[in-house]
Amino acid sequence: MLVMSFKRKLSSIIHKKDSKHSSDSDFINELTSGPAVSKFKHIDELPNDPQIDREVLELIETDYFAGAEFDASHFELEKLTVKPDLEKIDEDRTRLRRQLQAVSKKVSDVVLENHPSYTLELQRVMELQKTLQEAKTICTSGRRQLEGAQEGFTSTSLGLLANYRKRQQLVALLESLHTIKTLQRTDIRLREMLEEEDYPGAIQLCLECQKAASTFRHYKCISELNSKLQDTLEMIEEQLDVALSKVCNGFDRKHYEKVQAAYRLLGKTQTAMDQLHMHYASTIHNTAFTIVLGYVELYASLGTGSASVSNFQKRQYGDLCKHITTESFTPCLTDLCKALWEVMKSYYHTMQWHEKFDQEMVQEEIGNPCVDETFSRRYVKQKLGHGLGRIWQDIQQKVRVYISSTDLSYFKYDEFIQVLNIVNRLVLVGEEFCNSKSEMLQESVRNQTVNYFRNFHRAKLDELRMFLENETWTLCPVKSNFTIMQLHEFKFLRNLKASRHHTTIQGENTSTQFCSSQTGFFERFSKTGNPFELQNDEDDREDVLDANGYGMEESDSDSDVPEELKQDFIDEGGSRPAKSTMRRTKKSNLKLNGNVTPVVTNTTLNVLRLFGKYMQIMSVLKPIAFDVILCMSQLFDIYLYSVHCFFNDDWGQNDSLLSNKLRTTLRRIQDSLIKDEQVGEDGKEDRIPQPHLSPVVDLNSVDRLSGLTERIAAVESLVFLAGQFKILEPHLEAVIPLAKKAFLQQFYSQTISTTPELRLPIYTMSASRAIDYDSILGHMTNVRWDIKELLSQHSPYVDIILREFQVFSMRLGEIENSVPIAKPVHDIMWTHCIKLANRHFVEGYSQVKKCSNEGRALMQLDYQQFLTKLEKITQLRPIPEREHVEVYIKAYYLPDTQLELWIKEHKEYSSKQIINLLHCLTHINRKTRQKLIAMLDEGVNKK
Repeated sequence: MLVMSFKRKLSSIIHKKDSKHSSDSDFINELTSGPAVSKFKHIDELPNDPQIDREVLELIETDYFAGAEFDASHFELEKLTVKPDLEKIDEDRTRLRRQLQAVSKKVSDVVLENHPSYTLELQRVMELQKTLQEAKTICTSGRRQLEGAQEGFTSTSLGLLANYRKRQQLVALLESLHTIKTLQRTDIRLREMLEEEDYPGAIQLCLECQKAASTFRHYKCISELNSKLQDTLEMIEEQLDVALSKVCNGFDRKHYEKVQAAYRLLGKTQTAMDQLHMHYASTIHNTAFTIVLGYVELYASLGTGSASVSNFQKRQYGDLCKHITTESFTPCLTDLCKALWEVMKSYYHTMQWHEKFDQEMVQEEIGNPCVDETFSRRYVKQKLGHGLGRIWQDIQQKVRVYISSTDLSYFKYDEFIQVLNIVNRLVLVGEEFCNSKSEMLQESVRNQTVNYFRNFHRAKLDELRMFLENETWTLCPVKSNFTIMQLHEFKFLRNLKASRHHTTIQGENTSTQFCSSQTGFFERFSKTGNPFELQNDEDDREDVLDANGYGMEESDSDSDVPEELKQDFIDEGGSRPAKSTMRRTKKSNLKLNGNVTPVVTNTTLNVLRLFGKYMQIMSVLKPIAFDVILCMSQLFDIYLYSVHCFFNDDWGQNDSLLSNKLRTTLRRIQDSLIKDEQVGEDGKEDRIPQPHLSPVVDLNSVDRLSGLTERIAAVESLVFLAGQFKILEPHLEAVIPLAKKAFLQQFYSQTISTTPELRLPIYTMSASRAIDYDSILGHMTNVRWDIKELLSQHSPYVDIILREFQVFSMRLGEIENSVPIAKPVHDIMWTHCIKLANRHFVEGYSQVKKCSNEGRALMQLDYQQFLTKLEKITQLRPIPEREHVEVYIKAYYLPDTQLELWIKEHKEYSSKQIINLLHCLTHINRKTRQKLIAMLDEGVNKK
């Protein structure tokens, strides 16, 4: 009931607020003067604690907040049981009273808290009502005044407005007439703009005229003008297409910008790109046909007259190429590549222009992208990328047909290399242009090169045989620092090294991408020049010959020469040698210790130049690298085999001096490259007849040490050639296919590395004839060895041997005046001569029939005298095979118990020499001698 009374009081307050008949001031006074909530009986009896009030409010059942229709009395009565408990009822009554008190207090607090705001807002409402009353009064007065003005001015105003409208219509008509007059005169201006190549302006003007014409299409005169403008626009598109085709022959940035701007105005950017590629294809064909036709007509008119010249214009391109003459082939190919380069350069600049344009447009469209423009640019980029391969394919096809139509196998080498260089340059351009390997073009060039190189190599093999057979084996006076790289034929290799070095230096300072672009054809020849322009090589002169000959420095000073070497004849009398002999001996030793000038002959230079030509072919056409390297090895093999056959007179006798590798190499060369004249092998093109030494070469002169000068020139030039071939090994390995590298390694290990071994058998031939050993044996037989007393003087034959060695030394010095002798050659000559002398010493001592102990001592004295004086003549150390003589002499003193072991250990002596030694021994009995001789015979029979 308390809640209901509270609700009724709140409802009365709300009704008073909404009532229109009650005074606001009275309502405010009532609220402010009276209490907000009625005081109930017994309410003060309950405690007044805020904390307790909050707890009480939280305990109120949620049903009390259901809404205004909620009946609290009915709700509480329903809780009563059939038999009510008074205490329980009293507790509920107290609880409800306490909750009512808490709620009333809470409502009162809220009302009091918001009472000032309510009062203020109520005052503003009263003020607003007063203002509205004033506005109503003003509006009423205004309407009354407007009604009076309308009645006084309406007819006059309408008349004025009608006249003004008519005037505006006439002005608009006048403007339309002026516009129509301008449209009639637009055709003249459009033609002027087309003549000025202002295509964007002409199209813009034409489009504006069409737009204006559509605006005035209600006039009869405009329909005819509109069709005329459409014809003019089509004419502009035709001229625009012609202007687009001009880009293919020479790119002009400003011109291309105008064309592209015009196509953008027409909305045909993609169509323009399709048309551009068609123009490029047409330009390539027309350019190639025009250049080839020009050369064909020119040389046809020079050769057969001008009557048949006109027939060539109706021929196909492939048929036309077959009429190119040998004289016009290279210049026509050069001009063809130059013209096609201009086409590729134009396309390259076109792509660059679009890349730059796309970047600018992307920057402008940041934040406001255009889908159509983006799609169009993407289409153009894709089309340009695909067009690279198509354009290069057309260019490659034109050049391939041109090259395949002419047989190049009979061209001169320089012309053929020039053709290969041009084609190789074109292949490199194509690789930079579109990353194409140009397999079709390279295959065509490869076929031509294989045919050419087969004939060329066959001719050079015959030429090399002719050189060898006419070679006099005299030296070419080259400079002391001469190498293969100084020859003109290796200029391309020097340029390649220089370009690699330049690229390496650039790579240290800049990025790889920058370097590649800086060294690319399209960057270097972007503005001026052409990669196919022939360069003048007149300034690149070959400077390998020494104008002063070998120019060994000669001095009269003998301070740096040992005193023993200044003597011409060595004996105990101390006779003074001749001054000229001293100078020769000193000069020989200076050459021996100093740097030896390269030994090169005419044939050597010819082979080196052939190496350069072969490598030049290989560098521009790597697919045939193995075939070229194989032919280079054949040139070296023939040179090696010829030197061996010419100067190793007794091949069979000196076969033991050849190593297994060298012997195998010579047999291989003979079987694979030398024709068997008895069998006949005409079908094998890579074989040549056996070369024969020139008859002017004398290998029997004793004074010249059996042609030692020619032998040195031949062998040392071969060794020098092998050394130069070794220099080329890295370059050959870089181009030879991986599967064929085993051949190159085998060639270097079995042929090149064994070349110095040819010195031994060839120089041994001269050494074996340098000294008359047979006469020395005769002098040794005249000596008595059965003397009874020890002698202090050596035998005369020793002086004779030493004199022979001095003559040999002088002859060697004279030869060194005309040809430098390297230390290995010097050592081989002295070693073999001394070995032969030692063996003749043993042979001479073995022929002694009777010998005493004193005689054996004389042998030792003689040999020691020989060694002592020989060491003053030669610088060779140690003296070779001296033990061979000393051991044989000392065997005379061995007891009979050690002789058998000595014989078994020393197989280097012949049976005859050992038997003669046994016959000379006086301290062994006959039985022991026969036993040892029988042992020797048994050993010989077993062998």
